[in-house]
Amino acid sequence: MKVVLVLSDALRDDIAAERMGFLEHLIETRQGTRYSVRGELPTLSRPMYETVHTGLPVTEHGIYSNQLVRRSSVPNIFEIAVRNGRTTAAAAHFWFSELYNRAPFDPIEDREVDDPSLLIQHGRFYFEDSFPDQDLFLAAASLARKFTPDYLLVHPMGMDFLGDSVGSATAEYRNHATVQDILLANLVPEWLQRGYVVLVTGDHGMSADHSHGGTTADVRMVPLYILPPVGGGQGNTRETISQLRVAPTILTLLGLPVPETMKHPPID
Repeated sequence: MKVVLVLSDALRDDIAAERMGFLEHLIETRQGTRYSVRGELPTLSRPMYETVHTGLPVTEHGIYSNQLVRRSSVPNIFEIAVRNGRTTAAAAHFWFSELYNRAPFDPIEDREVDDPSLLIQHGRFYFEDSFPDQDLFLAAASLARKFTPDYLLVHPMGMDFLGDSVGSATAEYRNHATVQDILLANLVPEWLQRGYVVLVTGDHGMSADHSHGGTTADVRMVPLYILPPVGGGQGNTRETISQLRVAPTILTLLGLPVPETMKHPPID
């Protein structure tokens, strides 16, 4: 199978359930499966990007903060996919380029790449947190059509930008979840038709005081929607699972070996 991972930065579990009507419709009609995910600590972006792609807590992968700039040094989804002859792509924040391609990021050389020698072979990277989500989703859709990657990462920053700016208790933050849901409604059917399993989750949540990084449920709990191309999901499982299960689940869906470093089991 092929996989699209939509990693919506700072998408809270409760806000997704309340405001993302298209995704929740697919769950309600059992065309997908929904879990709540208990995120790892600290609830910061760069450490959680690495956790989602390695299945490891920060003390094992070593990306402790947003300020630590280096490439990943442990087995990760992009590396395993490329090593096994699969094609990878990402429309994402430039920190992903630094983690899996080159560090530090060169905004001229690294903003757009099409290079089979890289771990993210087809990359479209942005470096302003205010980069419009619509443009990001369209860049991802273009990558899917042009290159048919086996693994495609889609990483919108709109929820995080608004949460940091105005807080998660505001209409602006909450309504933007619906904006992303509408964008997904325009793209997910095509991706499913192309044979992708689509996963939608968050790296961390967001608090009412414009921040994340702590331990409370508002910054730690994120959703996970799993949408198979043939339908037939379990609906809302109402289960809470570990974020460390995301990486081995993606590798299993791709039919790739799960490294010994990923100790948590994939989701059935």
